[in-house]
Amino acid sequence: MERLAVAKVNLGLSLLGRRPDGYHELHTLFAALTFGDRLYLEPIPQGIEFRGRYGKRNLAYRAAALYLERAGFPGGVRIVLEKALPEGAGLGGGSSDAAQVLLGLKELYPAEVDLFALALSLGADVPFFLLGGGAEARGIGERLRPLALPPLPVVVFAPGLRLPTPRVYGEVKPHDFAPELPVEEILGALARGEEPPYWNSLEGPAFRLYPELKEVKARLRGLGLKGVLMTGSGSAFFGLAESEEHAEAVVKALRHRGFVRKGILGGPHVPSGNGAFPL
Repeated sequence: MERLAVAKVNLGLSLLGRRPDGYHELHTLFAALTFGDRLYLEPIPQGIEFRGRYGKRNLAYRAAALYLERAGFPGGVRIVLEKALPEGAGLGGGSSDAAQVLLGLKELYPAEVDLFALALSLGADVPFFLLGGGAEARGIGERLRPLALPPLPVVVFAPGLRLPTPRVYGEVKPHDFAPELPVEEILGALARGEEPPYWNSLEGPAFRLYPELKEVKARLRGLGLKGVLMTGSGSAFFGLAESEEHAEAVVKALRHRGFVRKGILGGPHVPSGNGAFPL
């Protein structure tokens, strides 16, 4: 079984404040893309054979172990993970890998297992990748409402700088907090091909830690991309292209400066098979 673990971007990310449990309350729009890592899953009699970085610490391995345990150890699996997405870039690669392992094992070994609960136990972004497409998210990212997104061409660029998520969140100051995103205005602007009125509350902290990221954002704007924004906690940025041809031209211009890919906003829809994702 071959599965594509797509990247995501955040069409805005607003930190509303700090929760009593120490996490930050956020409001964001997730958008899957059309490129990512590839996973190959093959049933074996028992155990987990994993080919990929970090071994048993890899989120994909942990997802497999968790599913097989909850399913009552119906068999084993061989997993080959081919990474294409950079780490520490805010593109959700590890979370996407884990979600695809859960979905793949649900097909290989059907069982009455709550995939959403397993996904949330693995990480706040993992539930979204069970859903795919687009979604409005609240809480720490786990309260999801599916959204239809226009299939716009997008370019993603990561400068090769790894930003540890805890470090970026550790730099958050009270003045970085912001109100909820104007969801309907964002969706309307996207549909009209206009500059979306979104922001990322983590850009300020990330820019304070790594001022060179401001230059990355300016470079993408200079190439004619609209709505240029850092995704997640960085270091990747994305921007909306005027056309497929424009996206290809931007990719060529950035090809030797870091990780760069073009894709389509919203990505391939991945049915969750897991019921509602209540907001």
